[in-house]
Formats: sequence, structure tokens, C-alpha cells
Amino acid sequence: MNNFGKRAENASLESIDLGGVANAYWNLSPAELVEESIILGQGILTSTGAIAIDTGEFTGRSPEDRFVVCDDVTENTVWWGKVNKKFEPAKFDALFNRMKAYLTNRDVYVRDNYVCAEDDYRLNVRTVTEFPWSSQFANNMFLRPTNEEVESFVPDWHVVCAPGFMANPEIDGTRQANFAIINFTSKMIIIGGTGYTGEIKKGIFSVLNYILPQDRGVLSMHCSANVGENGDTAVFFGLSGTGKTTLSSDPNRRLIGDDEHGWSENAVFNFEGGCYAKCIDLSKDKEPQIWDAIKFGAILENIGFEDDGCTPDFTDSSKTENTRVSYPIDHIDNIMVPSKGGLPENIFFLTCDAFGVLPPISRLTKGQAMYHFISGYTAKVAGTEAGITEPQTAFSACFGAPFLPLHPTRYADMLGAKMDSNKVNVWLINTGWSGGEYGVGDRIKLRFTRAMITAALEGKLADVSYDTHEIFGLEMPTTCEGVPAEILNPKSTWADKSAYDSKAQELADKFIKNFAQYKEAASEDILNAAPKSTVQA
Repeated sequence: MNNFGKRAENASLESIDLGGVANAYWNLSPAELVEESIILGQGILTSTGAIAIDTGEFTGRSPEDRFVVCDDVTENTVWWGKVNKKFEPAKFDALFNRMKAYLTNRDVYVRDNYVCAEDDYRLNVRTVTEFPWSSQFANNMFLRPTNEEVESFVPDWHVVCAPGFMANPEIDGTRQANFAIINFTSKMIIIGGTGYTGEIKKGIFSVLNYILPQDRGVLSMHCSANVGENGDTAVFFGLSGTGKTTLSSDPNRRLIGDDEHGWSENAVFNFEGGCYAKCIDLSKDKEPQIWDAIKFGAILENIGFEDDGCTPDFTDSSKTENTRVSYPIDHIDNIMVPSKGGLPENIFFLTCDAFGVLPPISRLTKGQAMYHFISGYTAKVAGTEAGITEPQTAFSACFGAPFLPLHPTRYADMLGAKMDSNKVNVWLINTGWSGGEYGVGDRIKLRFTRAMITAALEGKLADVSYDTHEIFGLEMPTTCEGVPAEILNPKSTWADKSAYDSKAQELADKFIKNFAQYKEAASEDILNAAPKSTVQA
């Protein structure tokens, strides 16, 4: 095996028995990796300077093909079920042996990075990939060690990613040819049959979601975070389409990170060193930070092009709606360096309520915060997915269910404990509809949402009066600077008040039905925060 590139003196792939590869290219620069991708015919240098690649058959994660090895370490700790599917240790070893055989006499790209911007929790990750752009993605998304740190680098975890290797379900125990499997005992993630880069990122996020809460007392969070001019930290949770990226991007506040963070005793810190943003219908007017970050070093995934073949067409969804761009966080100007802030003073749960039921802003008690955290609610609207003709609820525990190895109540209990020990306000923000459900009412104006968040951040909602929602029990401010008072109570915006009551009860019932799966493990404080419902669960 020939080794090329900068690495620690004793660094070797022999430790994971990958010594049979042809050439191992260690820690190549972004320019070298871009060149490799172009030479291999795997990428196009676009007019923006970013390279564009296609991830192949899979343009998104495949949750049904994600597994966790069940052994003495994980059997009684992992939340087994639909999210975390069991995989036998012997099957993992056999499958990895077949991967190693596949990689024999092939070139690989080795990348040494780390995660967690707070040094006390740093985890070194060595990523071994079949394709150069997979290595570049890891370098974009994880934190980048200095040259001196590379020379003494010792990995805590390995990720081995071979998109060209296909599993045989009958032999390997997978569901189909693609797979992503986490082994907490061997401290390894293996990914095959899929080129979708997000499997690398989310695999390590799942690892941190297991290690940090159990072993280090850190609440791991699927959220964005920023810091104000006065040093106050704010955290934003929200599923796709709720406005998390838009609302956390504030010219008056510095970005800690846009997706994955930890909350320790002293800080909120970014797990990552980059951003992985959706870019369907991207424009400079709508998302100037993302637009300006798409330059050399960034990777565009599965996009279309204008007629010249090199200018991105961000409206093109012919390959997927899930077009993406990854880039190092320093492609953004207004950031925290290093990527961490103090303890949070305000937490925002963002939801796009297409039923027009929830208030545009409400203040949550501890029990309500834990309940809505576990629920992780938003709604999909007609036209967003095939077959959706009316609003549909979408619940994702802790706003990140696919990446939670532990039971959701574990994370919610940690949130409640941190609320007890820290002075923090938790707000539920509805970025969806008012005056009626989707198709009847209107989307809440972005300027009003920004004004409400600003008022909360500046403490202007501390002394105003509040009304209580009849069904959800939420505290709704009666006044907010820059916002028409009549929209603060959603029922007042509906012409037909009885229709509102009916729709609110319908949504409450959906919350109750969804929460039934967590009920046995939830505390009385959480259960008492449920909305009033006609459903017995």
C-alpha cells in the first residue's frame, strides 16, 4: 500500500485491517480532492467555483437501511424499534470483511477530522472513502485539525464509506444493497451502496447523541444556534420547512452553527465545522448567506444546470427536491470563532402549522417544553409531496427522531433539568398559517415572526400580559412590538370561531395519538402538559 499526504507518523489503516488497498491518499487539500473528482469524471467545476457531484441512486438518507449493532454495550441502552434496527455483531464483522475485500487494490481517501468545538468533548474521526468528494464532504462538515494536530492524530472512531460496494441481503442480513451501520463496540460506522453524503454526517451525529447524554451529561440537539451582540445565546429547533435556517441567520447575531449542537454545563457548542443546506429554489434574495457560501471548496449535490452546463439551475428538481450544498462554516462571514457560545437564554421551537391553530408565539412552561420537544411537530402542505392534498401532521421526536439512539424522554428529561438549573425561556413559534388552515388563511408574514423573535430575545415579552389557549394551554402574549395584536390569538383571526375550535380539537387529538408511544416513559410533568383532547390514549 502506498501512502500519500500528511498524516501522523504511525498512522495506518492496518488498525482496521484495510492494509490491502492500492493507494491511500491522506488528508488531501480541497483543491487536490476537487482535481481528483474531475479527473475521475465524478464532478463538474461550476461557474460559482463549487464542484457539483451526483450521489447516484440515493439523493437522501435511507432510514429503513440504517442499523445499530446489538451487543452487550447497546442491548439495554438503545431505543430499539423503527428508528434503531438491530444488527447482529457477527453479521457486521462478515459484512465488513466483504467490504475490505471490495476495497483491496482500490484507491481510498483518508481524512482526519474531529467533532465538538468544545475541547472537553472532542471526538477524533477518521473517514476512509472510496470517492474523493466523500472525503471532501467529511472535511467540509467536520472540524478541521491544524497541521500539528494531524501529526499526532489518533482516531476515536472510523467511518468507512464505499458507495460502489453492494450488500447481498440474503448473505449480509441487510434489507437491500445499501446500508449504514453503527457499531458502538468497535467504534465504527460502515456505509455501502449509497453515495449520499448525509449518511456520513448523520452517522456521527447519531454517535454523539448516544455518547454525550449518557457519558458526559451533555444534551445533544438537532438545532441551529446564534449569539447576540450582548453575548446572549439562542437555540432554534425546527423540522424542514419551518424556517430554522432563515430565522437563525440574523445580521445582528453571529452564527454558532446551523444543525447540530451540544449543551454542556457551561456552553452551547457546535458539533460540526460546516453547513449542509438545501438549495432547491435558492436565490440570493432569499438566502444571501448560503448563496455567497457557494464558492470554491463547496460541494453541490444533485443539482441541474443552465444551458451552458456549468451554471447551477437551483430551480431544477429533476434529480431530487433534496438538492444540497456543503461548505466549511468559514464560508460565512458572521460566525462565532470558535463555534460556541454561553448558556442559552432563549430556545425557540419552530413549527409550520398548516392547520392555522397554534399561536404565532407562545411561552412554554417546563412541562410544555418537554412535551413539545418530544412531539417535534410541524405540518406538510398540499403539493409538497405526491399524494398530499390537504395539511398533514408530521412529528419527529426531539426534532430529530431518525438520529436518536436513546429513548426521546431521555433527551426531554435533560432539557427539563437544564431548564431547572438555568434561566432559560422556551418559546413555540408558528411560522405557518393564520386566519384559517392552508388554502383558506394566510401564511404568517416573515417580518412579524422576526419581530416576535426579536422581542423575545430582547426581553420585551417579560412584562406583557398573556392569555391562555383554551385547548393547548399555551401562554399567548396579548401585545408584541411590531406585530398586530389581533394575530397573537389565532382564534381571533378566524371568521368562523366554531370552525377554529373544531380544527384546534382535531390537531390536539393528533398530538395525543402521536404521544401515546412515549406515554409510559414520560413523567407526570410532561403528561400534564398535553392539550385537552377527546382521544383516549
